Amino acid sequence: MIELVEKLEAKLKALDEQMADPAVIADQKKLIELSRQRRHVEDMLASGRAWRRAKQSIDEARDIIKANEDPDLVEMAKEEMAQYEGQIGDLEREFKLKLLPRDPNDDKAAIVEIRAGTGGDEAGIFVGDIYRMYQRYADSRKWKLEVMNSNPAQSGGFKEVVFAVDGEGAFGLMKYESGVHRVQRVPVTESQGRIHTSAVTVAVFPEAAEVDVEIKESEIKVDVYRSSGPGGQSVNTTDSAVRITHVPTGVVVTCQDEKSQHKNKAKALKVLRARLYDMKLAEQQARMTQERRSMVSTGDRSAKIRTYNFPQSRVTDHRIGLTLYKLDEIMNGALDDIIEPLRQHDQEESLKLQSAGKA
Repeated sequence: MIELVEKLEAKLKALDEQMADPAVIADQKKLIELSRQRRHVEDMLASGRAWRRAKQSIDEARDIIKANEDPDLVEMAKEEMAQYEGQIGDLEREFKLKLLPRDPNDDKAAIVEIRAGTGGDEAGIFVGDIYRMYQRYADSRKWKLEVMNSNPAQSGGFKEVVFAVDGEGAFGLMKYESGVHRVQRVPVTESQGRIHTSAVTVAVFPEAAEVDVEIKESEIKVDVYRSSGPGGQSVNTTDSAVRITHVPTGVVVTCQDEKSQHKNKAKALKVLRARLYDMKLAEQQARMTQERRSMVSTGDRSAKIRTYNFPQSRVTDHRIGLTLYKLDEIMNGALDDIIEPLRQHDQEESLKLQSAGKA
């Protein structure tokens, strides 16, 4: 592992030299990519150096104990060695976690789709609540959020909302939100104060670049129509809304939020590309027949992943059995309190699988 730390130090030095190159400085896209790589290497290296310092301190203390007859000096060395021996196991584990292969999609932007499930009007209202929760989370992360398509519900809220979030680690964090989100509360339309249970589905895809997925014009059918609001009434007088059907797969994407047909088509193509890329990744995983051991890792969208219980101010993530009594904070975007434990659990499972493979 000492060699790994040295390799990371050499990698960091090489990245610094690249980033100081005037040609790279002039290429903003390249500079951003190298900056991301540097942050990742620096993060791994910080853990590696902490582990190396502890190991070196243990070795130095051991040498002092062997080479000295001074009882006071030996006692001090033993205490120091015991202190670092108590830390080195955790430091080594942390370093190994940082060394795990990263999902190449983690730094991509994310396409997020929220749809009303069971529960009628209340499910639509909760779609709006979940969307606002993600808006606030994106704001806290300084991510850019762009609505791709929305379909307002007549009673308030939305039948569906599709949006993109772009920023550091967007997909890597948002991917843990895929699944069924269940809400338990008294709806505003409930006259007798009874608690109802409703659900919404969330699907998160990595945004695909044109080089990731090629969409041929001959493979898509484009329909244009007038945008509609709640209840189906027309909201403008031009055929600006766009529906794209990918004929080979049958995937259909609609977009009507922009007044420009051209802009709606561009947004719809972006969502279509993300969905097709997600299908491509799923097919690759199926061919590899690699079963992951946790629901966090599989991203099973048919599974109930989380319950929001408003009477008890409780949020429970069922994948890792995490319960927090801070629902107001969560709904105001404090999602790191849930996503970080999920991410750590995912890493632990990956480390177990890697260790089992080496055994």
